[in-house]
Amino acid sequence: MTDAHAPHTGCCGQAAETPREAVEAPPGTTTLRRRIAEMDCPTEEALLRKALAEAPGVEALDFDLMNRVLSIHHRGADPADLDRHIRALGMTPRPEHDAAEPSTPRAEPWGRMALAIGLALAAELIGWTGWAGSAWLSPPLALAAIALIGLPTWRKGWVALRHRSLNINALMSVAVTGALLIGHWAEAAMVMVLFTLAERLEARSLDRARGAIRSLLDSAPDQARRQTPNGNWESVAAAEIAVGELVRVLPGERLPLDGEIVRGEPTLDESPITGESLPRDKGPGEAVYAGTINRHGDFDVRTTRPADDTTLARIIHAVEAAQSSRAPTQRFIDRFSAIYTPAVLGLAVATALAWPLLFPGAWLDGIYRALVLLVIACPCALVISTPVTIVSALSAAARGGILIKGGRFLEQGHRLAWLALDKTGTLTRGEPRLADWHPVDTAERVPLARQAASLAGRSTHPVSRALHQALVTEAGETEVETLREHPGLGVEGEVDGEALWLGNRRLMAERGLGDPALVAELDALAERGDSLVLLGDGRRVRAWFALRDTLKPGSQAAIAALHGLGVKTLVLSGDAAPAVAAIAAEAGIDEARGELLPEDKLAAIEALGARGVTGMVGDGINDAPALARADIGFAMGAAGSDAAIETADVALMDDDPGKLATFLKLSRATRRVLIQNIVVALGLKAVFLVLAFTGQATLWMAVFADMGASLLVVANGMRLLRGRPARSEAPEAATAASG
Repeated sequence: MTDAHAPHTGCCGQAAETPREAVEAPPGTTTLRRRIAEMDCPTEEALLRKALAEAPGVEALDFDLMNRVLSIHHRGADPADLDRHIRALGMTPRPEHDAAEPSTPRAEPWGRMALAIGLALAAELIGWTGWAGSAWLSPPLALAAIALIGLPTWRKGWVALRHRSLNINALMSVAVTGALLIGHWAEAAMVMVLFTLAERLEARSLDRARGAIRSLLDSAPDQARRQTPNGNWESVAAAEIAVGELVRVLPGERLPLDGEIVRGEPTLDESPITGESLPRDKGPGEAVYAGTINRHGDFDVRTTRPADDTTLARIIHAVEAAQSSRAPTQRFIDRFSAIYTPAVLGLAVATALAWPLLFPGAWLDGIYRALVLLVIACPCALVISTPVTIVSALSAAARGGILIKGGRFLEQGHRLAWLALDKTGTLTRGEPRLADWHPVDTAERVPLARQAASLAGRSTHPVSRALHQALVTEAGETEVETLREHPGLGVEGEVDGEALWLGNRRLMAERGLGDPALVAELDALAERGDSLVLLGDGRRVRAWFALRDTLKPGSQAAIAALHGLGVKTLVLSGDAAPAVAAIAAEAGIDEARGELLPEDKLAAIEALGARGVTGMVGDGINDAPALARADIGFAMGAAGSDAAIETADVALMDDDPGKLATFLKLSRATRRVLIQNIVVALGLKAVFLVLAFTGQATLWMAVFADMGASLLVVANGMRLLRGRPARSEAPEAATAASG
């Protein structure tokens, strides 16, 4: 049995035999979850699948390689028997929530590694010098180096061979054993030392990539300060706090839970959630999220979610689920590896058998070349190149406030040709604002403003509320008597002793008012996309008010950035066509379509699909059909929204449209890195296949190239992790979002 704390294997070897997608538990089964520290890549997954397939009662397996958790769906199986099958592979199963289990297997001391490297180098140098005593001194030095750090690999290789799995441990064990049998002592030691060293470096890099998104968990503190029934404050575990309890947050502290401010006006850094580094001012009634940092002022929060269901926790869960799924490139690599490894193994066997026939007496030379081919047969760098790149990109995006629901959407983004956007709340603020107003008699400006504000304040329509908010600060308001509402038209009542009405053009037409000059003026305003409100009495219109939904700060820059990336844009909105056309023109958007029902938006997306890969950006329930039909659905302002986080392909956690271009740039960077990694991995394999046949490749050179390629693709993929998606440079973005 393998030491449970031996250095764990990097993601090398054969691809898993079935897709690593989340498996739904079959009906009527029981689920047993085990945390396995040694399980972190397809090598271990393939072994576990073969071993547990022999266990009675097992129906399905679900591998969460990111968290090293195996879910076994079974019917009446004995947990102890299932654990026994796992232990037979040299792995240690523990309950999922066992706090005593370390997150990663413990590595052997570096001192032992350094000593093994010294012994292997000494054996190699002695052999090179041609010293007379090298024949008896080199073998014990080589065997000592192998004994120090190679026994775990041999044991793992034997387990793999016993289960008919030709993973990296099996291939390396056969290669080292073969080298020893034909007398290449120093090379066998160098092969084992280089392999073990590269494995350890690779494991560290992979753990860093896997832990990138988990580091977000540190954003939410374990302890919280809650109010007791007698009004005092006590420090308790955040997990103990129920929804609806009151929590106090002091300056400099992080929020432990999602909630709603009930006292105080803090300044919060919400970058862990939205990626926006500029702090935002908050006040009573506003939502706040776990993990955000209180930069100024203490405040009290009434919790709205438990600790395991905060917005931050749901982001982490969504990204981990995305990391566990397979991207299209990864599926291709898995299929290629399934053909490549057996093909090279067959070539190695043929070389060992045919070489003595082609070159009589050269059977040792043929075996040696076959051993070199065995090392080359491991698709280490190729298999690992895609997942580490995708994990790094997904994690970097999440830290920047972009939640991508899988590698498929990340890879598909570079092909995006058309992006359709909803208008209200996506491009615009979603709040009508008074743009202009004109009294017929300018001498009555202040009284008319006061009267209009008074009538508008009695209506719940969004346009009336915006008008009231704008005018009441200018002129104040007064009492309204005998108020009467006209649904869909407006209101009327007595203000300052006068019978007045406030409403739309249809109400004006019902009153038989509006001279041709006024009608022409109103037509021009409507063509500009303004929403019109009129104030009048029984004889004439006394003033008109033009309100419009203004663009968000940064919308124009966001559209310009998309066009700079070669993406064409289109507005799909249910608003009036003139208003939609005006907003599209102001933002610089290519096409505009207004007065659309949800089914009309869906039809438009289906038509766009014929022109290339299509995305849809929206924030409302009426956008759901189009978001689902688009190749990539983007949800705006998803922070705190269950539906957006659960259903969107890509969720932009704040309201910044500039992150659409950021997503595309990240997608294209990911594509470039994937291609680079595949070229490096396959290129080195091709070079060493040639060198192996020409006799210029030694065993340790093949190992150095193979594991070196793995380290190269890991380092290249992790460049994406170091690149943080940039926030929008619109100067008013943070203010607008908080206002």
